[in-house]
Amino acid sequence: MSGHDVTSARVVVLDDGEAVAQKMAQWLLDQALAKTDGPFVMALSGGSTPKRLFKMMAEPDYASKFPWRRTHIFFGDDRHVAFTHDDSNYRMTDEILLEHIDLPTANMHPIPSEATTEEDAATYQATLQELYGSETLTEGKPLFDVVMLGMGPDGHTASLFPRQPILQERTKWVAACTPDNAPHDRVSLTYPAIHSSRSVVFLIEGAGKAEMLARVRSGEESLPASHITSEGEVVFLVDKAAAGEL
Repeated sequence: MSGHDVTSARVVVLDDGEAVAQKMAQWLLDQALAKTDGPFVMALSGGSTPKRLFKMMAEPDYASKFPWRRTHIFFGDDRHVAFTHDDSNYRMTDEILLEHIDLPTANMHPIPSEATTEEDAATYQATLQELYGSETLTEGKPLFDVVMLGMGPDGHTASLFPRQPILQERTKWVAACTPDNAPHDRVSLTYPAIHSSRSVVFLIEGAGKAEMLARVRSGEESLPASHITSEGEVVFLVDKAAAGEL
């Protein structure tokens, strides 16, 4: 069993970004098929690595094996922009993956963006609570089977950005965040919601992430990604370039 936090997490090093995406695709399929006592619930992330992963998952051969009808798709975070906006994680995921699979509309959960960030965060939290069957998270009953995360050059993950109040949030499952070093207001899962998971998987590639990955692995306090935990396991799926300083 791998660790529950970033310093004790399992690190899987693969040749390149393509191999990272392939490994994640196969692992997700295995996890989804193995989960028979209720829906398979995953929170997706945006970015270039997931884009490659979603393309693989949309391939007919793969998509035909995945149990989409009992899968629920949420998002770890999104920019507070219209679904049609170029910077929308939902738009990217919809175009590359969701339009090509047999996922029931009711099982697709984009983060809303019509009201204020706080209102939309509360709406998203209510959707999660309805699926979970409770307004409070219980250890031993994970909200998510998988939370997929990336990592920014400043050590942020999801939209948990440095210096922002969302980092102190311990009650809400979903909260608003306005980064001081990146565009757009955001809506994001919080630390407690991410913790309520069977698996948290970081997908990280490229030499540009090597230094930051090493700092997060060492548990550097100032970096938001250092504080990610799971009641299950935390895993880093990385390519050789990103693992260069571990």
